[in-house]
Amino acid sequence: MAARGVTHGSATGDPSSAPTTSGSAEDAFSRRREVAATSARSLLLTVLGEFVLPRGEPVWTQALLDALASVGVEEKSARQALARTAADDVVVSERAGRRVRWSLTASGERLLTEGAERIYAHGAHRPPWDGRWLVLVVSVPEAQRALRHQLRTQLAWAGLGSPAPGVWVCPDAERVTEAHRALADVGLDTGALVVVGGTHGGLSDAELVAQAWDLRELEARYAEFVERFAGLEPDPIAVLPAQVRLVDAWRRFPFLDPQLPAELLPAGWVGARAAEVFRRRHEAWAPGARDAFAALG
Repeated sequence: MAARGVTHGSATGDPSSAPTTSGSAEDAFSRRREVAATSARSLLLTVLGEFVLPRGEPVWTQALLDALASVGVEEKSARQALARTAADDVVVSERAGRRVRWSLTASGERLLTEGAERIYAHGAHRPPWDGRWLVLVVSVPEAQRALRHQLRTQLAWAGLGSPAPGVWVCPDAERVTEAHRALADVGLDTGALVVVGGTHGGLSDAELVAQAWDLRELEARYAEFVERFAGLEPDPIAVLPAQVRLVDAWRRFPFLDPQLPAELLPAGWVGARAAEVFRRRHEAWAPGARDAFAALG
């Protein structure tokens, strides 16, 4: 393999685009990881990203409460999620008489825009694999557990897997910039070995994948997504909650899926079918869901 120099650039939609101080990077990263979990807050973020962000207009409190109620979130939990999201500088309130409306903050707009780009692009067709691997060899002292966790989480978000302790690999060599950012965030950029190139003997590409990632659980999650949404045809009244549930379910996969090239995936990979289901359902339901949400205001 041949080493390659790197210049830092932007990585829209992932945690490595956060500021390079370790505290701020870890905070931004935790927020993005939380987006992947199903909760009142994650459903609120889904509503904000799906309907409020594209509109670019403030939204009344009751519209948000009604949208969350449509997917089974009780008012108390919805208000708590809204207050917590405001405390995290994602939304800001403005009183108009006796009513309150909410707007996205600059950081909230940036967070949701980055997330939307990653979510909607996930599963898109990719060009044939060029056979190159990105390989990182980095050592973090056992005593620095928080640092190890931060680095591990950021590298996993960037699509890297670990076939052995201290070794990280990714079949997308273009993610070398993201890898360098993750290393810089924890102060290990100068002490790590970063290599890009093809394999020559030893483990096969398939064996390397098997050691770096366990795809069985991911495959089961994709199959569950297909079973849940492939045959769903909501009536106009139910299209808003259907769209919220669809996007909220799909938004988890960029956090779970290393997005390996087709050449390295099992035959008949169900993730491709799941991506097709998401795109078709999202496109078909979008007009009705937008109209339903606008009516709530």
